[in-house]
Amino acid sequence: MNKKIRLVTVTGSRTDTLWHMLNHYKDLVDEMYVVVYEWEGSSTYNEVLKITKQFEKAKIIERVTKEKFNWEYVTQLYNETKMLFPDDWWVVSDDDEFHIYSKPLNEIISACEGNGWELVRGGFIDRVGQTGDFPKINNKENIFEQFPVAGFFRYPMSGACPNKVCIMKGHIEITSGQHYAKIDGQTTWKWQGWNHPLISPVEEYNVQVHHFKWDSTCIERIKQVADIKKDYASSDEYLKMYQSLRSNNFEIDVTDKTYMLEYISDNDYKQWNKLLKKIISI
Repeated sequence: MNKKIRLVTVTGSRTDTLWHMLNHYKDLVDEMYVVVYEWEGSSTYNEVLKITKQFEKAKIIERVTKEKFNWEYVTQLYNETKMLFPDDWWVVSDDDEFHIYSKPLNEIISACEGNGWELVRGGFIDRVGQTGDFPKINNKENIFEQFPVAGFFRYPMSGACPNKVCIMKGHIEITSGQHYAKIDGQTTWKWQGWNHPLISPVEEYNVQVHHFKWDSTCIERIKQVADIKKDYASSDEYLKMYQSLRSNNFEIDVTDKTYMLEYISDNDYKQWNKLLKKIISI
């Protein structure tokens, strides 16, 4: 396989996961493309530039301004960036999403090349502090160790879609939130079990998307998204999440079996196969 593997991420008003995220992927991909998404009154470009300069493979390829929390526009930015190299392989990851692959990334892509697959899917694993708290991120410590409890609480609490499309050819169009892909004019969820010849078998080739959204700033951010009351921001879902968190004193109840929480080390989430079956049934 001679084609490069490229990563694209869109970073917004929050930059405290970006260094950790680029550090996570730097040995997995050949190039890392960063799009800086700002809005009026928000300027993160200099901070993002400072971070990306620490990684030889990373570069800012675009700086854009748009209204706050327009996730549909964020997805448009992903699609436009991937089309720079439509026949190459791309890892698509928000700056708080850290992929753990079922097999080495090169092996997954080689299998896709050999079988004519162009898309690999996965799903969220939510990460929080040891007591269900939302830690303040420290750049000097391993982020996985700062969020040692893993599980699946966002969907039960707010109905947020847990599906993610993670690895794909550049020409594959993804839908809002990077939850699905559009192939042959149809979104992937319309196929029974995502049964399409371009999608790799999810039982063997899949991606755990460890989600570090839940840091010390998350309550304020969730409320801000809810308060703008816009469909493009999924404000209704964020309001449900805010209300659920408020009902539990803004922590996650680590005793709630519904959330499938466990303390993990070496990123070995033991309930992944069970959770994956749940995610692909949603």
